[in-house]
Amino acid sequence: MTRHSLVPLAALFLAAFTLALIQTPAKPVHRFTRVSDTIYGAVATGAMATGSNSAVIINEKDVLVVDSHITPASARTLVNEIRTLTDKQVRYVVNTHFHFDHAHGNQVFQDDVLIIGHEYTRAKLTGDPLNEPSFKSFTTPIPAQLDAMRKQVATEADTAKKKDLQERLEIQEAYAEALKEIKPLPPNLTVRDRMSLFRGGREIQILFLGRGHTGGDVVVYLPQEKVLCAGDLFTGGLGFMGDGYLDEWIASLDELKKLDFETVIPGHGEVIVGGAAAKERIGLFQAYMRDLWTQANDLKRQSVSAEDAAKRIDLTAHKAHFPQIMAPGVDVRAVARIYHVVDERAKR
Repeated sequence: MTRHSLVPLAALFLAAFTLALIQTPAKPVHRFTRVSDTIYGAVATGAMATGSNSAVIINEKDVLVVDSHITPASARTLVNEIRTLTDKQVRYVVNTHFHFDHAHGNQVFQDDVLIIGHEYTRAKLTGDPLNEPSFKSFTTPIPAQLDAMRKQVATEADTAKKKDLQERLEIQEAYAEALKEIKPLPPNLTVRDRMSLFRGGREIQILFLGRGHTGGDVVVYLPQEKVLCAGDLFTGGLGFMGDGYLDEWIASLDELKKLDFETVIPGHGEVIVGGAAAKERIGLFQAYMRDLWTQANDLKRQSVSAEDAAKRIDLTAHKAHFPQIMAPGVDVRAVARIYHVVDERAKR
């Protein structure tokens, strides 16, 4: 993703922290976007979108949730708010991938709940997920951010601005506290390529279409309803690429476009209605990634460091479709990942 498409780090956490505040907030945390009588996209409310969406699929006797959110506190909030939709119990959770904003609520779903994910996702979550580079790149800066915000609050003279800063500080402090509760829980049922659940008259397909955003992205596809829960394989925008396999991601998206869907519940952003429109957006994202992959590889062959390459890569040709792109420059984590993937392949 481009440097300019990245939500500033503090803002990203502010969004995520909103969900992690308390278990019973004064007003709903999620806006449930109704896809059908029994399928909803759970999108966070508030000034900014949350770290991830969830999908809620209400079956004949139970509920399946796609992605468990960023902390146990936010997962509990989701469960509480699902009760406004149905009194049926959550019996299935699908982790579309291992990233913290999609899987660190897993520990709330135990006992008789099946947590389903790719074999790669289980391997990551049984490893050392709290020391994963992607997780640490987002969480390590928190103490410094908190110190900076406390200084801002202390020195701000404008009453309204001071109040806003204080509220943001309290939210960030709440998230920092919520992090202490996290005990990553891996899926207890894994899929390698594909599996199907049959709940009443509904088929729920869980598909691995190839490596992309991570090494183990799965999507949840409901063929009868033509609904796709895409996780971060496709979000409609520019996703985090620090754990990606860009060239394979492009190929995996080709497989995704073969599915017959009319509605996409992405891992981030608003629900996308219209299969043709969604597939056009997928194509635009593939074009962006091809350009990024080509430029990064060209600079690597010139022995340009990932840090310098990230400053030099120019993807402004795509800004008409991705308005977050304002100037040359991309996320250094994306370039470092491309370099790493190329180096690993060279060793084979």
